[in-house]
Amino acid sequence: MPDARVSREIGHEGLTELHVVGSMHERKGLMADLSDGFVALPGGFGTLEEFLEVLSWAQLSIHAKPCALLDAAGYWEPLVALFDHAVTEGFVPPDHRSLVLTGGHPRELLDLMERRASSSARKRVDAE
Repeated sequence: MPDARVSREIGHEGLTELHVVGSMHERKGLMADLSDGFVALPGGFGTLEEFLEVLSWAQLSIHAKPCALLDAAGYWEPLVALFDHAVTEGFVPPDHRSLVLTGGHPRELLDLMERRASSSARKRVDAE
């Protein structure tokens, strides 16, 4: 949590660990470093911004961690349609579109992410 937000928000008291950082940029970097993958649940602009940033990092090969949308009740369908439209219009290569995993149920999505992570690990080993 950014230090500036600590005084305005209450940190969850049941956490085993709470990281207080200096800025949102530092927060996102720390989350990315500590994560094995990224899942966006239905949310607002902040959720969307954070997901698109880690997705962009995957596109730029900054990381090879799975990026996923939990499409509960079809919440992310319009965004997924926009991604498909960007491919059709030639702004996003199809292989970059495939970086976005979607699933309507947590177990389904975690299985997809695990397969993606395993596949990425095999590709890195093969490249070495």
